[in-house]
Amino acid sequence: MHTRSVPSARRASATTVASTRLHWWALALPALAFGLLLLLLAGSGEAHAATGEVSGLVHVAEQVLRAVG
Repeated sequence: MHTRSVPSARRASATTVASTRLHWWALALPALAFGLLLLLLAGSGEAHAATGEVSGLVHVAEQVLRAVG
């Protein structure tokens, strides 16, 4: 009697490889967070705190927060 252990071993290794792949958001979310923090740091030199004006970035952030929450 011949047992077919090789194909099942190949199937198991293929399942292991597939489960270790990164999802698209695992790379996109840290890149997005880095970009947003970089924008916040780059725009901090033009702060409008003394004049009372709201910057464009703050306005967009408020709109996003309203849409999410």
